[in-house]
Amino acid sequence: MTQAQYRVLIVEDEPSIRDVLRTLLQTANYRVVEADTAARAEIEARSHKPDLLIVDLGLPDGDGEVVIRNVRKWSPVPILVLSARTMEEQKISALDAGADDYVTKPFSAPELLARARAALRRNARGSEQTSVLKIGDLTIDLGQRTASTPRGEMHFTPLEFRVLECLARETGRIVTQRQLVREVWGPDRDGDTRSLRVFIKNIRQKIEPDPSRPRYLITEAGVGYRLSAPVTL
Repeated sequence: MTQAQYRVLIVEDEPSIRDVLRTLLQTANYRVVEADTAARAEIEARSHKPDLLIVDLGLPDGDGEVVIRNVRKWSPVPILVLSARTMEEQKISALDAGADDYVTKPFSAPELLARARAALRRNARGSEQTSVLKIGDLTIDLGQRTASTPRGEMHFTPLEFRVLECLARETGRIVTQRQLVREVWGPDRDGDTRSLRVFIKNIRQKIEPDPSRPRYLITEAGVGYRLSAPVTL
């Protein structure tokens, strides 16, 4: 599918920012639909079935998180948050609500477009329902629960592979520390980020060409981790 065939729903109440986003996306050959309230956003989302949502959190009739949660009840469409809220707790809350990525205002136009492209690619790959993922020279077979490089199969402990699997299933998306701990260790270990950091370090030692400068397993400071190939802006 070409970019001209992708439809993006902008959910933003500030007219000047909406104008900038519309111009930016249309120049990049996306079709654009707009909503300036939470109520209108849900109507437009159901009516137009967009391929991507860009959602502001501060809307005049409610919080953008409500839009995200409601859309998530019926659609896996990629959702990119664009917000002036910069506190880590606010980012985590939006991601836990179902957002795929988070960009803070003021934003870089090339970065926003790169993240939009990445979200659309991930969604396209996910629709293929493949269990084999390629990240750099690392191949992860989720079905066989194996990982390998051209140098041969890599050994991971069961818990290491579980962390890697959780990240791999959300390739390119931020997975919060809370999500990882809950999925790997269970809800009774909520908040045990110390163990998680140890496992992340061990995984990096195995998959990164230079673990001190990660290219694939990226830390999103104070929020979580992202498994992805490098993005060129």
